[in-house]
Amino acid sequence: MTQARFTTDDGPALELSGDGERPSSVELVGARARVAARITGRGKTWRAVLPLRAARWGGPELPLPSGSYEVRIAHPAAPGAGPAEGRGIQPSVALPLTQLGTLRAALDGDRLEVGPPIDPAYDSGEGQDALERRYATRPAAGFENAVFFESFYGRNASCNPLAIDRELVRRAPGVTRYWSVVDLSVVVPDGAIPVVEGSPEWWRARGAARLLVVNDWLRRRFSRRRGQIVLQTWHGTPLKRLALHRPGFDPRRMAAVVRESRRWNVLLAQNPYAARILGKAYAFLTRPVWVEGYPRNDVLTTGDGSATREALGIRAGERVLLYAPTWRDDRDQIVDFVDPVALAAETDAVVLVRGHSRTLLPGRDAEGPRVIDVTGFPDTSLLLLAADALITDYSSVMFDFSVTGKPMYFLVPDMEHYRGELRGFYFDLAAHAPGPVVRTQDELVAALSADDSADYAERYREWQARFNARDDGHAAERVVARILDQGFIRA
Repeated sequence: MTQARFTTDDGPALELSGDGERPSSVELVGARARVAARITGRGKTWRAVLPLRAARWGGPELPLPSGSYEVRIAHPAAPGAGPAEGRGIQPSVALPLTQLGTLRAALDGDRLEVGPPIDPAYDSGEGQDALERRYATRPAAGFENAVFFESFYGRNASCNPLAIDRELVRRAPGVTRYWSVVDLSVVVPDGAIPVVEGSPEWWRARGAARLLVVNDWLRRRFSRRRGQIVLQTWHGTPLKRLALHRPGFDPRRMAAVVRESRRWNVLLAQNPYAARILGKAYAFLTRPVWVEGYPRNDVLTTGDGSATREALGIRAGERVLLYAPTWRDDRDQIVDFVDPVALAAETDAVVLVRGHSRTLLPGRDAEGPRVIDVTGFPDTSLLLLAADALITDYSSVMFDFSVTGKPMYFLVPDMEHYRGELRGFYFDLAAHAPGPVVRTQDELVAALSADDSADYAERYREWQARFNARDDGHAAERVVARILDQGFIRA
């Protein structure tokens, strides 16, 4: 019989124990993380301790990401038999929702549910309503000399907000930096304070910070007191139509877009083309748009990918292909247009699979020989540095990767459907793409094998001149200088 309990003796953990044969392995397996147990015991009893913490990509050991995990218990195979089958624990084993300091967890049979460490008193509709009312009616006291950062709804600390954070530390080290996170599995920059979305600390920091730096919609209720500033950095130059430009008339969407854009004081654009598109798509026509290049791309001109390759376990000299498609409005998970295992075998390369941030939660890691799923890797820019070539479709990553001058390939089997029904484009990708446009994996493999970079050299130069003129390695410096010059915060 298997028994279970939660323990915090050496950090949060799930402890299993049982009678009989000692298991050969005990694991927690989630969509984006897995951990193995320390197993002890001989003879009649055994004990397995599963730490509810994990380290990825050479980073620190942190609480498990929120989500559902399967408890897998495997027993040794009998002599001469095939591999032992994994067997979960009995359905009767259950542990109620328990606060474990850095996370909350509940066990029901062989499923472990992990959530953020929010006090149950606030983790309800009524509790959040109370915090929202407190936030919206907070007294008109002075602001903290602080910045509240949020990237991709708190799923990671990345993109333009991260690059601005790094430069801010250099220019104004005394400024307090809060980072909005979905849970404490998110790595935040050194010296920053993580605040878990929905917690009392999150609501307080959001209201007290003088400046908010975000790269997507603010969501939730937002109530700005006079003097608070929102810098919307956005997260890419658009090829696909956005916001008010999306196909189909939807008055509710239009109202939501206008309501959201009115929350912003300043909008950051990578280039003049993006400034024009974003301004119109979000009805942001009378307030400042800073065209300074993208801070997140500074590292593409000043860094190298060796540390990232090492963290990913890639040997020196190996060819690295990064597959990074955008998300689709009609599906939750990453598109299945590439068989990464076959692609790795056919090209003798390591294939990095990078799903869009919107596919992080519903999807699962791709697996296979010479395949590394990096959807959960916190910083896309470092992956661009590590890759020898990019394979994408309609993702804005094309406008960032072109800073490097490395080859790009566009796999677009659903172009007519995407362009005609899902989103639509601002320009003809096939006519301007600075690399081969292909429809199948066979065509992709052929293009990857061909040395045709000279055929696209002129297009690549025109592309860079149009989209990357300000991506010179100093965008973060210029943005932070403007933040300080305009008094949004004090150095």
